Amino acid sequence: MTPASALYNDLRDAGVIVTGGASGIGAALVEAFAAQGAKVAFLDRDVPAGEALAASLSATARHAVGFHAVDLADVEALKEAMQAAVDGLGGLKVLVNNAGWDDRHDLDDVNEAYWDHNQAINLRQMFFCVQAAAPALREAGSGAIVNLSSIAYLLNMPDLPSYAAAKAGIIGLTKSLAGRLGPEGIRVNALLPGMIVTERQKELWLTEEGMAAMVARQCLKRVLVAEDMVGPCLFLASSASGAITAQSIIADGGVF
Repeated sequence: MTPASALYNDLRDAGVIVTGGASGIGAALVEAFAAQGAKVAFLDRDVPAGEALAASLSATARHAVGFHAVDLADVEALKEAMQAAVDGLGGLKVLVNNAGWDDRHDLDDVNEAYWDHNQAINLRQMFFCVQAAAPALREAGSGAIVNLSSIAYLLNMPDLPSYAAAKAGIIGLTKSLAGRLGPEGIRVNALLPGMIVTERQKELWLTEEGMAAMVARQCLKRVLVAEDMVGPCLFLASSASGAITAQSIIADGGVF
Protein backbone atom coordinates (compact mmCIF):
# COMPACT_ATOMS: atom_id res chain seq x y z
CA MET A 1 0.00 0.00 0.00
CA THR A 2 1.18 3.52 -0.72
CA PRO A 3 2.77 4.76 2.53
CA ALA A 4 0.65 7.92 2.64
CA SER A 5 -2.67 6.06 2.43
CA ALA A 6 -4.82 5.15 5.41
CA LEU A 7 -6.93 2.00 5.53
CA TYR A 8 -10.61 2.60 4.73
CA ASN A 9 -12.58 -0.47 5.73
CA ASP A 10 -15.61 0.49 3.65
CA LEU A 11 -13.51 0.25 0.47
CA ARG A 12 -12.70 -3.40 1.14
CA ASP A 13 -14.55 -5.52 -1.44
CA ALA A 14 -16.16 -2.38 -2.93
CA GLY A 15 -16.39 -2.13 -6.71
CA VAL A 16 -14.14 0.64 -8.05
CA ILE A 17 -13.59 1.84 -11.62
CA VAL A 18 -10.73 4.18 -12.56
CA THR A 19 -10.49 5.73 -16.03
CA GLY A 20 -7.06 6.37 -17.52
CA GLY A 21 -5.61 3.87 -15.08
CA ALA A 22 -2.72 2.41 -17.03
CA SER A 23 -0.10 5.01 -16.14
CA GLY A 24 0.63 8.17 -14.15
CA ILE A 25 -1.85 9.26 -11.52
CA GLY A 26 -4.35 6.67 -12.71
CA ALA A 27 -1.98 3.78 -12.16
CA ALA A 28 -1.14 5.03 -8.66
CA LEU A 29 -4.86 5.15 -7.87
CA VAL A 30 -5.53 1.68 -9.27
CA GLU A 31 -2.73 0.29 -7.13
CA ALA A 32 -3.98 2.13 -4.05
CA PHE A 33 -7.57 0.91 -4.36
CA ALA A 34 -6.34 -2.63 -4.93
CA ALA A 35 -4.23 -2.33 -1.77
CA GLN A 36 -7.40 -1.35 0.10
CA GLY A 37 -8.84 -4.73 -0.84
CA ALA A 38 -11.31 -3.21 -3.29
CA LYS A 39 -12.53 -4.91 -6.45
CA VAL A 40 -10.86 -2.72 -9.06
CA ALA A 41 -11.20 -2.33 -12.80
CA PHE A 42 -9.67 0.35 -14.97
CA LEU A 43 -10.23 1.70 -18.46
CA ASP A 44 -7.45 2.88 -20.75
CA ARG A 45 -6.47 2.83 -24.42
CA ASP A 46 -2.84 1.85 -23.71
CA VAL A 47 -3.14 -1.92 -24.05
CA PRO A 48 0.45 -3.00 -23.23
CA ALA A 49 0.65 -0.78 -20.13
CA GLY A 50 -2.85 -1.74 -19.03
CA GLU A 51 -2.31 -5.46 -19.36
CA ALA A 52 1.04 -5.27 -17.58
CA LEU A 53 -0.36 -3.29 -14.64
CA ALA A 54 -3.40 -5.57 -14.26
CA ALA A 55 -1.23 -8.67 -14.28
CA SER A 56 1.26 -7.25 -11.82
CA LEU A 57 -1.35 -6.10 -9.30
CA SER A 58 -3.51 -9.21 -9.65
CA ALA A 59 -0.61 -11.36 -8.48
CA THR A 60 -0.89 -10.01 -4.94
CA ALA A 61 -4.22 -8.16 -4.66
CA ARG A 62 -7.19 -9.47 -2.70
CA HIS A 63 -9.18 -9.40 -5.97
CA ALA A 64 -7.93 -9.71 -9.53
CA VAL A 65 -7.64 -6.29 -11.16
CA GLY A 66 -9.59 -5.92 -14.40
CA PHE A 67 -8.39 -3.99 -17.43
CA HIS A 68 -10.68 -2.86 -20.25
CA ALA A 69 -9.09 -1.39 -23.37
CA VAL A 70 -11.11 1.51 -24.77
CA ASP A 71 -10.76 4.93 -26.37
CA LEU A 72 -12.97 7.05 -24.15
CA ALA A 73 -13.48 9.56 -26.95
CA ASP A 74 -15.69 6.89 -28.56
CA VAL A 75 -18.86 7.22 -26.48
CA GLU A 76 -20.47 3.97 -27.61
CA ALA A 77 -17.27 2.04 -26.90
CA LEU A 78 -17.05 3.83 -23.55
CA LYS A 79 -20.55 2.66 -22.59
CA GLU A 80 -19.76 -0.93 -23.53
CA ALA A 81 -16.48 -0.91 -21.59
CA MET A 82 -18.11 0.62 -18.53
CA GLN A 83 -20.83 -2.03 -18.52
CA ALA A 84 -18.26 -4.78 -18.96
CA ALA A 85 -16.26 -3.38 -16.05
CA VAL A 86 -19.34 -3.18 -13.82
CA ASP A 87 -20.34 -6.73 -14.74
CA GLY A 88 -16.86 -8.00 -13.97
CA LEU A 89 -16.89 -6.32 -10.57
CA GLY A 90 -20.38 -7.46 -9.72
CA GLY A 91 -21.43 -3.94 -8.79
CA LEU A 92 -20.03 -0.45 -8.30
CA LYS A 93 -19.47 1.91 -5.38
CA VAL A 94 -16.76 4.27 -6.66
CA LEU A 95 -16.01 5.87 -10.02
CA VAL A 96 -12.79 7.83 -10.44
CA ASN A 97 -12.79 9.90 -13.62
CA ASN A 98 -9.05 10.35 -14.04
CA ALA A 99 -8.49 10.11 -17.80
CA GLY A 100 -7.27 13.23 -19.56
CA TRP A 101 -4.90 14.59 -22.19
CA ASP A 102 -2.78 17.61 -21.26
CA ASP A 103 -1.48 18.25 -24.76
CA ARG A 104 0.09 21.65 -25.37
CA HIS A 105 -1.46 23.76 -28.13
CA ASP A 106 -1.19 27.35 -29.33
CA LEU A 107 -4.12 29.71 -29.80
CA ASP A 108 -3.25 30.35 -33.45
CA ASP A 109 -2.86 26.67 -34.34
CA VAL A 110 -6.07 25.18 -32.90
CA ASN A 111 -8.72 24.21 -35.45
CA GLU A 112 -12.24 22.87 -34.89
CA ALA A 113 -11.22 19.24 -35.21
CA TYR A 114 -8.46 19.59 -32.61
CA TRP A 115 -10.72 21.48 -30.21
CA ASP A 116 -13.49 18.90 -30.46
CA HIS A 117 -11.07 16.00 -30.00
CA ASN A 118 -9.46 17.66 -26.98
CA GLN A 119 -12.83 18.28 -25.37
CA ALA A 120 -13.94 14.74 -26.17
CA ILE A 121 -11.02 13.35 -24.20
CA ASN A 122 -10.92 15.85 -21.35
CA LEU A 123 -14.56 16.72 -20.68
CA ARG A 124 -17.17 14.92 -22.78
CA GLN A 125 -16.11 11.42 -21.79
CA MET A 126 -16.33 12.34 -18.13
CA PHE A 127 -20.03 13.07 -18.40
CA PHE A 128 -20.74 9.90 -20.33
CA CYS A 129 -18.71 7.80 -17.89
CA VAL A 130 -20.93 9.08 -15.09
CA GLN A 131 -24.05 8.48 -17.14
CA ALA A 132 -22.97 4.91 -17.88
CA ALA A 133 -21.98 4.19 -14.28
CA ALA A 134 -25.00 5.81 -12.63
CA PRO A 135 -27.34 2.77 -12.83
CA ALA A 136 -24.83 0.59 -10.96
CA LEU A 137 -24.20 3.28 -8.34
CA ARG A 138 -27.95 3.67 -7.86
CA GLU A 139 -28.34 -0.07 -7.49
CA ALA A 140 -25.72 -0.01 -4.75
CA GLY A 141 -27.82 2.56 -2.89
CA SER A 142 -24.89 4.93 -2.38
CA GLY A 143 -21.58 5.74 -3.96
CA ALA A 144 -18.85 8.24 -4.70
CA ILE A 145 -17.58 9.85 -7.87
CA VAL A 146 -14.23 11.63 -7.94
CA ASN A 147 -13.53 13.79 -11.00
CA LEU A 148 -9.92 14.76 -11.66
CA SER A 149 -9.62 18.40 -12.69
CA SER A 150 -6.42 20.47 -12.45
CA ILE A 151 -5.11 23.79 -11.17
CA ALA A 152 -4.01 24.46 -14.77
CA TYR A 153 -7.05 26.62 -15.48
CA LEU A 154 -6.21 28.82 -12.46
CA LEU A 155 -2.66 29.53 -13.59
CA ASN A 156 -3.31 31.58 -16.76
CA MET A 157 -1.15 29.10 -18.68
CA PRO A 158 -0.90 30.25 -22.31
CA ASP A 159 -0.23 26.95 -24.06
CA LEU A 160 -3.27 24.78 -23.33
CA PRO A 161 -6.51 26.80 -23.71
CA SER A 162 -8.69 23.82 -24.68
CA TYR A 163 -7.37 21.69 -21.83
CA ALA A 164 -7.80 24.55 -19.35
CA ALA A 165 -11.37 25.12 -20.54
CA ALA A 166 -12.16 21.44 -20.05
CA LYS A 167 -10.63 21.33 -16.57
CA ALA A 168 -12.64 24.40 -15.57
CA GLY A 169 -15.73 22.75 -17.04
CA ILE A 170 -15.18 19.70 -14.84
CA ILE A 171 -15.81 21.88 -11.78
CA GLY A 172 -19.19 22.97 -13.11
CA LEU A 173 -20.00 19.42 -14.18
CA THR A 174 -19.09 18.14 -10.73
CA LYS A 175 -21.40 20.58 -8.96
CA SER A 176 -24.30 19.88 -11.29
CA LEU A 177 -23.90 16.12 -10.98
CA ALA A 178 -23.68 16.44 -7.19
CA GLY A 179 -27.01 18.23 -7.21
CA ARG A 180 -28.58 15.60 -9.45
CA LEU A 181 -27.20 12.48 -7.77
CA GLY A 182 -27.06 13.60 -4.14
CA PRO A 183 -30.71 12.71 -3.44
CA GLU A 184 -29.87 9.17 -4.54
CA GLY A 185 -27.00 8.91 -2.06
CA ILE A 186 -24.23 9.43 -4.61
CA ARG A 187 -21.56 12.00 -3.79
CA VAL A 188 -19.62 13.83 -6.51
CA ASN A 189 -16.43 15.78 -5.83
CA ALA A 190 -13.48 17.10 -7.80
CA LEU A 191 -9.78 16.71 -7.07
CA LEU A 192 -7.43 19.32 -8.52
CA PRO A 193 -3.79 18.19 -8.68
CA GLY A 194 -0.97 20.64 -8.99
CA MET A 195 2.08 19.94 -11.13
CA ILE A 196 2.44 16.17 -10.84
CA VAL A 197 5.73 14.95 -12.23
CA THR A 198 5.38 11.73 -14.23
CA GLU A 199 7.67 10.03 -16.72
CA ARG A 200 5.41 11.19 -19.56
CA GLN A 201 5.62 14.80 -18.39
CA LYS A 202 9.41 14.64 -18.20
CA GLU A 203 9.67 13.06 -21.63
CA LEU A 204 7.41 15.62 -23.33
CA TRP A 205 7.94 19.03 -21.75
CA LEU A 206 9.02 19.21 -18.13
CA THR A 207 12.52 20.53 -17.54
CA GLU A 208 14.54 20.81 -14.35
CA GLU A 209 14.13 24.59 -14.59
CA GLY A 210 10.36 24.31 -14.98
CA MET A 211 10.02 21.95 -12.03
CA ALA A 212 12.17 24.20 -9.88
CA ALA A 213 10.03 27.20 -10.78
CA MET A 214 6.83 25.43 -9.74
CA VAL A 215 8.34 24.15 -6.50
CA ALA A 216 9.37 27.73 -5.75
CA ARG A 217 5.68 28.75 -6.00
CA GLN A 218 4.56 25.95 -3.69
CA CYS A 219 4.46 26.15 0.09
CA LEU A 220 5.81 22.60 0.17
CA LYS A 221 9.27 22.68 -1.36
CA ARG A 222 9.31 19.35 -3.12
CA VAL A 223 8.24 17.88 -6.42
CA LEU A 224 4.76 16.33 -6.34
CA VAL A 225 4.32 12.82 -7.74
CA ALA A 226 1.36 10.64 -8.67
CA GLU A 227 1.27 8.97 -5.25
CA ASP A 228 0.49 12.35 -3.68
CA MET A 229 -3.02 12.08 -5.14
CA VAL A 230 -3.71 8.74 -3.49
CA GLY A 231 -4.61 10.04 -0.02
CA PRO A 232 -7.03 12.75 -1.20
CA CYS A 233 -8.72 10.41 -3.68
CA LEU A 234 -9.16 7.56 -1.20
CA PHE A 235 -10.62 10.01 1.31
CA LEU A 236 -13.16 11.36 -1.20
CA ALA A 237 -14.06 7.83 -2.28
CA SER A 238 -14.58 6.52 1.26
CA SER A 239 -17.26 7.02 3.88
CA ALA A 240 -14.79 9.19 5.80
CA SER A 241 -15.98 12.01 3.52
CA GLY A 242 -19.61 10.93 3.77
CA ALA A 243 -20.93 14.49 4.25
CA ILE A 244 -18.78 16.01 1.51
CA THR A 245 -20.16 16.54 -1.99
CA ALA A 246 -20.12 19.24 -4.69
CA GLN A 247 -16.66 20.26 -3.49
CA SER A 248 -13.32 20.87 -5.17
CA ILE A 249 -10.19 19.88 -3.26
CA ILE A 250 -6.87 21.31 -4.41
CA ALA A 251 -3.79 19.15 -3.84
CA ASP A 252 -0.99 21.28 -5.24
CA GLY A 253 1.58 21.67 -2.49
CA GLY A 254 0.25 25.10 -1.63
CA VAL A 255 0.25 27.09 -4.86
CA PHE A 256 -3.31 28.24 -4.07
